[in-house]
Amino acid sequence: MTETAELPPAPEEARTVFGEFFPEAVRYAELLADAGVKRGLIGPREVPRLWERHLLNCAVLSEVVPEGVMVCDVGSGAGLPGIPLALVRPDLKITLLEPLLRRTNFLQEVVELLGLDHVTVVRGRAEEVLGTLPPVHVVTARAVAPLDRLAGWGVPLLRPYGEMLALKGDTAEEEVKGARAALSKLGVVEASVLHVGEGIVDPLATVVRVEVGESPGGVRFAAKRAKAARVGRVRRRR
Repeated sequence: MTETAELPPAPEEARTVFGEFFPEAVRYAELLADAGVKRGLIGPREVPRLWERHLLNCAVLSEVVPEGVMVCDVGSGAGLPGIPLALVRPDLKITLLEPLLRRTNFLQEVVELLGLDHVTVVRGRAEEVLGTLPPVHVVTARAVAPLDRLAGWGVPLLRPYGEMLALKGDTAEEEVKGARAALSKLGVVEASVLHVGEGIVDPLATVVRVEVGESPGGVRFAAKRAKAARVGRVRRRR
């Protein structure tokens, strides 16, 4: 724990959202407030608002994630939104994708400490794992990059007719409008802004939902994905 900021008690909403996994959610919050700050994964000023702004804000994303699907959390960082989502939804199979070693080390420690058997940590960038990770139903992200750039990383990881769910702020509508041309080139057929977490978080969490058709990432990424798959098959034969 830092000298300048203490983790506040968990609000009652956290008990409601995390249910039987509430003790694990508390442990995760404690890890973020301690090791997460010491390792530079979150700022010390975020500690007093860890519950409302971070854990609960991410956990309510579960309202729009289908049941029993494969999820890839791109640029997972300290595990947001992937870890809260995993605590709320043990039915999901979640990959936390993060390029920085110090972050993946932290994520692996969290996964092991919390006993999250349905979560896998992978070190790498989205463009590097294309074709090596199986295509997923849902890609999640939070505060990673502007929507057009984020979609360029996340959309190619989707299976046909999958969706990317990105937690965004007040500029979500403007981002969607400004990114429509780029999204279209990536095979996106629909982009919309949702608000989730009623009765749990105030203000509501803003989610940009990007839905793809039969060619996630468009023609260019389809060819790249096929090439990567061929290379993978050759390596496995050796």
